[in-house]
Amino acid sequence: MATASKQQDLASAIGWVPPASWPARSRAECKAILTAPGMRFEMEEIDIRGVTVRTWKNAPPNLRAIALLGQSHGAREFVIYEDERMTYDAWFRAVAALAHEFQARGVKKGDRVALAMRNLPEWPVVFFAAVTIGAICVPLNAWWTSDELAYGLADSGTKLLVCDEERWERVASHRGEFANVETVLVTRAELALAGAETLESIIGTPAQYADLPAATLPHVEIRPEDDATIFYTSGTTGKPKGALGTHRNLCTNILSSGYNAACAVLRRGEELPLPQPKKGLTVIPLFHVTACSAGLMGNLAAGNTMVFMYKWDPVEAFKIIEREKVSSTGGVPTIAWQLLEHPERKNYDLSSIEAIGYGGAPAAPELVRKIREVFGALPGNGWGMTETMATVTGHSSEDYLNRPDSCGPPVAVADLKIMSEDGARTLEVGEIGELWARGPMVVKGYWNNPEATDETFVDGWVRTGDLARLDEEGWCYIADRAKDMIIRGGENIYSSEVENALYDHPAVTDAALIGLPHRQLGEEPAAIVHLAPGMQASEAELQDWVAQRLAKFKVPVKIAFYPETLPRNANGKILKKELARFF
Repeated sequence: MATASKQQDLASAIGWVPPASWPARSRAECKAILTAPGMRFEMEEIDIRGVTVRTWKNAPPNLRAIALLGQSHGAREFVIYEDERMTYDAWFRAVAALAHEFQARGVKKGDRVALAMRNLPEWPVVFFAAVTIGAICVPLNAWWTSDELAYGLADSGTKLLVCDEERWERVASHRGEFANVETVLVTRAELALAGAETLESIIGTPAQYADLPAATLPHVEIRPEDDATIFYTSGTTGKPKGALGTHRNLCTNILSSGYNAACAVLRRGEELPLPQPKKGLTVIPLFHVTACSAGLMGNLAAGNTMVFMYKWDPVEAFKIIEREKVSSTGGVPTIAWQLLEHPERKNYDLSSIEAIGYGGAPAAPELVRKIREVFGALPGNGWGMTETMATVTGHSSEDYLNRPDSCGPPVAVADLKIMSEDGARTLEVGEIGELWARGPMVVKGYWNNPEATDETFVDGWVRTGDLARLDEEGWCYIADRAKDMIIRGGENIYSSEVENALYDHPAVTDAALIGLPHRQLGEEPAAIVHLAPGMQASEAELQDWVAQRLAKFKVPVKIAFYPETLPRNANGKILKKELARFF
């Protein structure tokens, strides 16, 4: 159980002692102020699928409403990508044109439109063209292999696919595996396409969006609980599962993020500032709920400018921050570490940075101190998952410095509880058990997978699979992951998926994947294998074997060989904690 003195010991260890005037208000007082009748964060109780849930009363009703908010920002810059700049007006013109085109090609409400590309200006165009006509957007992991992409397209029953040339080259040869896809639109193609059309032939290039005729969105009635997205999350067994999100799920995040920011200001004893458009560097992929739901939605509603990168590179990030006067960035701890420790940092003016936030991976408390010392910026952290469409908890600034090992308390519309392993008993404050979460951000369930849905979603609660504890004031502390998941730089790697790939090798008879601590990435995957008698395989051979079957970030960085079958407990489960000594 984390006592106040232990929390203060850790805060002091990273060099921070709370000022005598902080906190000016308790978290409960902040909640009462922010959620009072008539305030922006006022709440109301509604029934969602038979469960009474608190929701943000002033949240947009659907993603069409968010698109119209975006249109209202007019000539303000929305996306900057290399030498390309797209205004909100140009973006909306392209969204409206593409939405009408989707309908002309037979896309109806509830049909799936898949999106597979790196962070490009076209990404938010395609996403909103789909969801504003009631279609379900399926953002596929652009790092997936051809087999994984083909699976996602087939499993989701996608009708229309929009992708960049790199993704099309990867998956085109698997065309027969996703015959449900009737139309393929490819952007930025330099070579002749077979079996696909160019997106540019319909709406032009981003530089031409501003010249598209002004148009309104097609009229489609969309309720808050209508399906909006399918984000795939790796499963502990078998194939990835598609988390089916609603319009309410994504709209909730806009106010959840704002609520956390407002709490930090009130805790400091300051007045809430007037909204001011910001410029942020987005370095995590939009196919993650963190970048799409917690990032894109709020930025679009607020009229912020988003800067995309072709691929992550710290020096290029320094150049962008200096040139564009970026005020915020982050995503996962890996990014923050690299910004802090790269030797080129001192050669750039990074004084515009006000905040560096992250989640999605374990973060060392030392990182909190370094962000404050090196950048003079406010650190931020939070917890969420694909099944919660990102934000459930969050804290920043002094609260994070005061509890650097916590992921924060739940936002006002969310509830957390710690349950026993069998899910039958709620544990006491300070006890470690499985974290359960509830709120308007929790998705409906898993696409076409009722068994997994019934196992994970219980009476409005999602069983997270994370082991955690809550303190007396409701702050959450993640202790471990119950599902043998490794998080490498924000990317989820489930052990069973890699182990199954190793088992497919003819020489491997026993295999286990464990996470090795890594200062920047949080963790890296490593494997221990036992080979069949008389069989041989090298570390490089097995790494190549996995690389041919799974995305590169899932390939073990090290593989050790065990002379006997791996040690197990009485129930036959491999004792993974005993295997770390091999590395």
